[in-house]
Amino acid sequence: MDGSKPGPCPVDRRDFVKGAVATAAALAISPLAAIRSASAASEPKFRISVAAWSLHKEIYAGEIKSIDCFRIVREEFGIDGFELVNNLLEVPTAAYVNRMRKESEKFEVEVPLIMIDSEGPLGGRKSEDRQRAVRDHAKWIPIASDLGCHSIRVNWGGAPRNVQNDPKKTEELIARSVPGYKELASLGRANGMNIIIENHWGPSSYPDVLVELIEAVDEPNFGTLPDFGNFPEDVDRYDAVNKMMPFAKAVSAKCYDFDEQGDETMIDFARMLDICVGTHGYDGFIGIEYEGKRLTEREGIIAGRDLLRRYQS
Repeated sequence: MDGSKPGPCPVDRRDFVKGAVATAAALAISPLAAIRSASAASEPKFRISVAAWSLHKEIYAGEIKSIDCFRIVREEFGIDGFELVNNLLEVPTAAYVNRMRKESEKFEVEVPLIMIDSEGPLGGRKSEDRQRAVRDHAKWIPIASDLGCHSIRVNWGGAPRNVQNDPKKTEELIARSVPGYKELASLGRANGMNIIIENHWGPSSYPDVLVELIEAVDEPNFGTLPDFGNFPEDVDRYDAVNKMMPFAKAVSAKCYDFDEQGDETMIDFARMLDICVGTHGYDGFIGIEYEGKRLTEREGIIAGRDLLRRYQS
């Protein structure tokens, strides 16, 4: 290119007519296209659920039961999803699970996942402890399948204290943890179920260590559940969530308190959602997990819901 302006190009009359017709057609349909574009833009970019842990005080106090929460989630909160916690359930007999499924269907509330606690150290030092932990976690896979879940959330127990600071101990922990998680992933795959790990303290709250485990297990249905909280002070929560998101099957919106504008006081939700939804294109459920003290549990859930709705579109 020499920088000079190009001269006018001769235009064939037939080409001119074709161009005019095409332009007119485009103008004729542009209002409809604009409506469709606006409609697409207004569709929620992710869905909202409630983690049962947000109501654990009421459940432990005997004021409500987990099975009552489907009605509460729909009628009080107007929310589409409810994430169960195994320790908050009654004895999960076949009849009980069937009742839960009917309540879920009655109130049109989906159950994306069950959070599994207290079922043994999947990274324990003793082989028999790890094997027992696999068996105890595995029994929840068909239950979750019956309830229409896509995942069960498990923990990474059995790690020595501050293992992330010792490369050799970290390597040993990952090596002994891989077989159990592979077995769970295989069982999950047979039931259409993901096995996911939340940053739930210990090594799981250090994203580099957790990602190393995910990559070592190397199963497509084995991934993460990034929680906006649950990080120690020496971890940048935003960087950590960003590292976990490529493997995410679910997301947990931890919240503690809200200011007069409705913003979370400890976590920048706009920044978190930009990472999860904007950068990584996440469009599944984001679960409200309220753990504050100033507001009641139900007030905290509503505040979390309103904040998430602000960014849904």
